[in-house]
Amino acid sequence: MDNKVTLEELKNQVKDFCEQRDWDQFHNPKELAIGISTEANELLQLFRFKSEEDMEALMVSDKRIEVEEELADVLYFVLRFAQMNNIDLSAAVTNKIEKNNKKYPIEKSKGCNKKYDEYDAL
Repeated sequence: MDNKVTLEELKNQVKDFCEQRDWDQFHNPKELAIGISTEANELLQLFRFKSEEDMEALMVSDKRIEVEEELADVLYFVLRFAQMNNIDLSAAVTNKIEKNNKKYPIEKSKGCNKKYDEYDAL
């Protein structure tokens, strides 16, 4: 379905869901940012203290649905934040990738997990 639904359609689904419940009053930038962080940490909790093998097993088990739900919660809050604050997510991601292309040139970053300001330490 990812290739059939646009970001705008998802933002509208979230908007409709929230407006039907009169939640606009609770969705200021701070509360939505907290929601993003909270849900991201709930996703992270699923992987805490897991080995590589444990994580691989988790992703093919019945518990995978919990991962999907937490990831959906993160996306929900991101979409809602963007919708409430008139942020064009496609433009924001494109602009960020352009900046990251400069910070992480292929010749320095390929196969390397160092932050851009650590390249000189290599």
